[in-house]
Amino acid sequence: MELQSKANARYALAAVTSMGVRISPLDRMPVETANTFYMQATSAESNVLNVAASLGRECLVMTRFVEGSPIAAFIKAQLRARNLSYAGREIAPDGPWGVRHQFNIADMGFGLRAPRVWNDRAGEIGRTIMAEDFDLERIFATDGVGILHLSGLIASMSPETTRCCLAVAKIAKAHGTLISFDLNYRASFWKGREAELSEAFKAIAKEADILIGNEEDFQLCLGLKGPEAGGRDLSDKLESFKTMIETVREQYPNVRVCATTLRQVLSANEHLWGAILCADGEWFAEEPRPIPVMDRIGGGDGFSGGLLYGILSGWKPEKWLQFGWASGALAASSKNDYAEPADEKQVWDIYAGNARVQR
Repeated sequence: MELQSKANARYALAAVTSMGVRISPLDRMPVETANTFYMQATSAESNVLNVAASLGRECLVMTRFVEGSPIAAFIKAQLRARNLSYAGREIAPDGPWGVRHQFNIADMGFGLRAPRVWNDRAGEIGRTIMAEDFDLERIFATDGVGILHLSGLIASMSPETTRCCLAVAKIAKAHGTLISFDLNYRASFWKGREAELSEAFKAIAKEADILIGNEEDFQLCLGLKGPEAGGRDLSDKLESFKTMIETVREQYPNVRVCATTLRQVLSANEHLWGAILCADGEWFAEEPRPIPVMDRIGGGDGFSGGLLYGILSGWKPEKWLQFGWASGALAASSKNDYAEPADEKQVWDIYAGNARVQR
């Protein structure tokens, strides 16, 4: 199949996102007993862009920043270092009780001690993002974007971000940009807004060319009836997911690609990692195989980033899935929660299981 992104687009990928920082204890220590932490700029959506950006494609982060904040300056510096362009308004902080960039506090876990994540999102500036913050005609009509990536995290963060994602998706679609939507259901974000968000997610899905998510995401976000989640065996998961996606294709005929990852946790340091892809009704699967894990957070975003890079590169669907699988494994090998491939060969070596020294 061919799924062509906009020709001659300046930006390979763009994403609406709420940028924050993540702090993690060094040496896999638990948060509550650690005293030394590593800090990085983070968001799920910017993590997806990082694969293409690392491989030389220009990508755009659409966000808001806190004016005069050293955290905002840190985030901008990290985005520049990651080859990620950014656009967005700067908002006055309004004192210590006003807006701020969110903090994500997470350890990596070790062995049978699971990773733990704590989000401090009080006053998060990302919840205030509006479509009016951006020159959408310039971004999508003049500059051009190959794929707009949206996720259910930013789409459900607040009424403002919901309206923003809907507006940006419609304008992007009108200018020939492909739409990728990672459903990413979060019960805490949906609480009290179930009916509103259900309609909004359905509207975004109608614009989407690519949907990413597991069975629970499709059922809870789009209100689809489907089978109970499959067992631990790949064949169970594959058949269960196939049944769900047939329903998706009937109700959302614009969608041409659906994908999800498969993960079985053996320990915090070792997972079985796999993935499934449906492209225009044709199915592809990467059977789960063991991967060592330094930090599991961001593996799914790495998968999505590798998948979208394959689509942007004009490869066959089988290659999209393989590159996505390996990009997710690459993300899991780093204390950063995003994949940073040195080149395409590094990703393909991971897929092939080639860990021999490169000289």
